[in-house]
Amino acid sequence: MPLLLGIDIGTSATKVIITDEAGRVVASATETYPLQTPHPNWAEQDPHDWWAATCAAIRGACASGGVRPADIGCVGLTGQMHGLVLLDREGKVLRPAILWCDQRTADECRRITEAVGGAARLRELTCNPALTGFTAPKVIWVRDHEPELYGKIRRILLPKDYIRFKLTGEYATEVSDASGTLLFDVRGRRWSRDVLNTLGIPEDWLPRCYESPEVTGRVTREAACETGLAEGTPVVGGAGDQAAGAVGSGIVRPGAISVTVGTSGVVFAYMDEAALDTEGRLHTFCHAVPSKWHAMGVTLGAGGSMRWFRDMLCESEMEVGRCAGIDPYELITAEAAQAEPGCEGLVFLPYLAGERTPYPDPNARGVFFGLSLRHTKAHMARAVMEGVAFSLRDCLELVKALGVSMGEVRVSGGGARSALWRQIIADVLGTPLVMLKVAEGPAYGAALLAGVGTGVFTSVPEACDLAIETDGVTEPNPPVVAVYDEYHDLYRALYPWLKPAFERLAGVVSRVVSRKD
Repeated sequence: MPLLLGIDIGTSATKVIITDEAGRVVASATETYPLQTPHPNWAEQDPHDWWAATCAAIRGACASGGVRPADIGCVGLTGQMHGLVLLDREGKVLRPAILWCDQRTADECRRITEAVGGAARLRELTCNPALTGFTAPKVIWVRDHEPELYGKIRRILLPKDYIRFKLTGEYATEVSDASGTLLFDVRGRRWSRDVLNTLGIPEDWLPRCYESPEVTGRVTREAACETGLAEGTPVVGGAGDQAAGAVGSGIVRPGAISVTVGTSGVVFAYMDEAALDTEGRLHTFCHAVPSKWHAMGVTLGAGGSMRWFRDMLCESEMEVGRCAGIDPYELITAEAAQAEPGCEGLVFLPYLAGERTPYPDPNARGVFFGLSLRHTKAHMARAVMEGVAFSLRDCLELVKALGVSMGEVRVSGGGARSALWRQIIADVLGTPLVMLKVAEGPAYGAALLAGVGTGVFTSVPEACDLAIETDGVTEPNPPVVAVYDEYHDLYRALYPWLKPAFERLAGVVSRVVSRKD
């Protein structure tokens, strides 16, 4: 039986995993690359770095697992959503990709909303509001600020689909990732001609759109030479990272909900039909399960908040970790465990990169509220973990309000590997969290989708039933749940109080930066 290959083009690294036909992981490899922030609120990457990392990770995974590339029967793709990759008529990259966490397009979002006839009309057409992270506002920004470059555009791709182009020579995407462009009719599962015509974006710039398990092309001779894969290996549609991660967690039936603590934090719920939050606080996207949908709440600064805390405030823990061969996160969470739930009144707002759910506000900023002379680094570390958990609770409560059935809640992502953080999240949400034996994330889901597309599995639910196993439950602690209920009320009150100050701060920063330029 053929092996299955999943490729995840992440924000910090590309991850490749190889599984057998039963979904057992036989090899993996990761290759990192930089992220550029040339201006405040900007986030960019070089797509060539993704391709170099992909080639290296494929070869590395094969070498580490003793896998013959000829035994890999299919490839699935996933990756960071919403990013803008622009190609010219020769298929060459025109500029660095503008990423999902880039916040430069607030003005473009307002103009798009006005152009289509208001927020309600935009949700009718796309099931979603205009958000700074989405792809369409980035296209308009390039048109307005880089008109000479805009005139050279012939193709628009999402990050994983650039890798598909490099692998197969085909311009293609699939419905889950396309849903996050703001150019897609999510209910109809096709590009929205109404939006494209209104914005003046040619439809022929956009790739052909498939369902996630469909074969979209085959590995070319040139790509085979660079990656080591066999020429002709089929490549399926795959999925955006959240939908692929949901497949890898078995969120493919009614009642299934996942909580992911990666760089961002996501609450993901399966839906048979496309239900909308009337205020646009949740995303409604096509699922990687054909003809199905999902609702998704996203908090931008989940694991990213803890990474910031580590990098900026934990130099000693990082040095000890280097000397002792210990992950510094283990040292930080051990300190955090010494602080009491609620951190003696210290509350953290994890809005370091702006926010999306429930506050679509690029001007929102991180805050330690309640800081006193009694507070230590241990309190601050735990407050960061609690603040992320509070933001996930905001997302979950909105999902419940849609009427989505809630059964088992499964937890995944790098942050979920921390027993302390899992316990905090279970206590804040007031619900048990089910862990998985295989926690490989989106790359694993992409591999399963590849298996569906090439007949290893008959359907996405069957693939999940055969491959995914649970591995224990983290139960909430009722007395602590009650403590966190009170603190969450306080947490929810802080953003409305601070919103005018966030707006004022953004104006001050903009004026100061303009004077420097």
